[in-house]
Amino acid sequence: MVSPILTRAGALALVAFLVSPSAASASCNNLLPVAGAGSGHRRPVSARDLIELREIGSPDSASFASPTPFAVSPDGAQVAYIINRADLATNSYCRALVVTNIAKPGQSRILDSGGELIKIIDVQQGFYVPTGATEVITPVWSPDGRWIAYLRRDRGMTQVWTAAADGSGARQISHAPVDVTALTWTGDGRLLFGTPRDEARARRAIDREGDRGWLYDERVSPDISARPRLRATDELDVFAADLQTGSVMPATPTDRALLKAAPLPGRPVDPVAIDGHGRRAWVERDASSPMAPAVLTVSTAEGGSARCNASVCSGGIFSIWWDRGTLLFLRREGWDRETIALYRWTPGPAEPVAIVRTNDMLHGCVKAREELVCTRESSRQPRRVVAIDVQTGKTRLLFDPNPEFAHIRLGQVVHLRWRNKFGMEARGDLVLPSDYRRGRRLPMVVVQYHSDGFLRGGTGDEYPIFLLAQRGFAVLSTERSALYASQFPDLKSWDAIIAANQKDWAERHSLLSSVLTGVKMAVDQGYADPKRVGISGLSDGSTTVAFALIHSHAFKAAAVSTCCIEPNTTMTYGGIAWADWLKTIGYPPATSNDRTFWRDMSLAQNAANIDTPLLMQLSDKEFRLALEAFSALREKHKPVEMYIFPDEAHVKWQPIHRLAVYERNLDWFSFWLQDKQDPAPAKQAHYARWRVMRDKGSAPALAP
Repeated sequence: MVSPILTRAGALALVAFLVSPSAASASCNNLLPVAGAGSGHRRPVSARDLIELREIGSPDSASFASPTPFAVSPDGAQVAYIINRADLATNSYCRALVVTNIAKPGQSRILDSGGELIKIIDVQQGFYVPTGATEVITPVWSPDGRWIAYLRRDRGMTQVWTAAADGSGARQISHAPVDVTALTWTGDGRLLFGTPRDEARARRAIDREGDRGWLYDERVSPDISARPRLRATDELDVFAADLQTGSVMPATPTDRALLKAAPLPGRPVDPVAIDGHGRRAWVERDASSPMAPAVLTVSTAEGGSARCNASVCSGGIFSIWWDRGTLLFLRREGWDRETIALYRWTPGPAEPVAIVRTNDMLHGCVKAREELVCTRESSRQPRRVVAIDVQTGKTRLLFDPNPEFAHIRLGQVVHLRWRNKFGMEARGDLVLPSDYRRGRRLPMVVVQYHSDGFLRGGTGDEYPIFLLAQRGFAVLSTERSALYASQFPDLKSWDAIIAANQKDWAERHSLLSSVLTGVKMAVDQGYADPKRVGISGLSDGSTTVAFALIHSHAFKAAAVSTCCIEPNTTMTYGGIAWADWLKTIGYPPATSNDRTFWRDMSLAQNAANIDTPLLMQLSDKEFRLALEAFSALREKHKPVEMYIFPDEAHVKWQPIHRLAVYERNLDWFSFWLQDKQDPAPAKQAHYARWRVMRDKGSAPALAP
């Protein structure tokens, strides 16, 4: 579902074309890279390279609130984590629990392999909603270091497994009737796990209700399904497992309290650290506004608290650790939060000291003896596991899951900074072909809406940046600017913040200004041809695309992965709960026919004036929100095409779908901005349709 504020083969011939003949032999045997992988001359990057990356942690490099993927052994010598890799041959994922020796880089072992991809279940308006995004599963070591517990999904059910740290085997521990969502160990070595309170009973009740018809109420989101959604809960049914006897029984009240204190997988938590003496460190807001900077704070021996008064202790802090009486903290800072810095602070009047400052992205850091174990990535370097010395800042490589990329040719990257018309900081990465020579203007595609870490395919990973550059495009990968409402520090609640963003579509104007200013910079510096610029986006990015097509003539082709915010659709197919919430932030009811409110946002109402070719590649759980806009554009004979992918949600997860989306987006922008067509037989049908669109004259002619 697209949020109005922070938005949110089947042709065998086509599959045969998209997947190379070698795919038939694909397996999970190479889940750990083989020695010398990718040696030889640098070769062009392929779609397979990007889709089948070995991934550790959240694939979204902008997800700083995600749980860490790392678990350090009790003796600090080893780190455990889950590796995921998409497998195009089987349209599934290879997964493994891996342990790396921290003292001996390169020594990594698989303790267990198998299972299905575990996806995040979000909460919206109080109900569970599937997202399609990958859940970060954090393993948990037993207190004696002999076992590692983790969540594994098989045959559509997530259960607790344990693996022996010595590599002697793994086994399933729980057999719950619903997904297990949390686990931890007790001090005496028992394993606790929890499932959402009464979920099995709630599912059975919905099944029984269906026998007489489901009541259409706030539980139902028609865009997703006619089946009522489950109400979200933080309460758990908790069980205790004894590994020695194999018995599983309901947990005691003490055990239940212990598990409740553990963070649920996939749920963001504010940073906090507690030392061996119970001393706490945390961040807290400096004012009543939710957007006020969170300030580093420590508890005192007298039972009070003390704040760090240095500027670097205010805002942007996302991880904290105690280290022998001092505090270490990681912070996002600099122009539009482009830099990550590691600081050390001795509580008191002294200023924190910077240990590391980098424009690389650091994720999931955990402390292991005198080092931090993190993933590290940059615009041209996929994620690797590193250890950072907390005294010197020196970094050493522990494990490279994708060594093949050392021998893959990627495009050039130019980092750009600018301010939008409201004076807000924005930035982007301009990616150019590897053989680009200054002075040549290229067609350009804008990819949104975060540009952190390895430049894969933008938010949602549907617009392959380096593949576009390889086809001769300049690609402007943009990082969204701060919320428009951040200019008003006196706003006291999220409702007030959302209202300020919503008023006169101010947030949308701010984001569009950021994009247009970045495009102008690329044009002014001689990289881009202003007559051949395209734009793309998912979620918040797709809403910016729609707003751009209404308010700008800068873009000659567009593609979206979600769509749309429309007067009838939004208040209907989103369901009662979403419609009621939208009315609280200023949206008119479905019966109001308020054309003045919608004229700045509705593609349907502006269809007659939109000539930009628009490609929609949507999930089967979200496409209904696009029908109003698509139908209006089609009735006006505008160049628009829609594809619907089965068993997908907000983020597409199936490897074969991701490959098809990649290829079609590449073909779409090449057709409209470069006047190029792939001669592959499997693609001629869509080119025939696109030529008809172009020849009708409703689409702008390609500039010479």
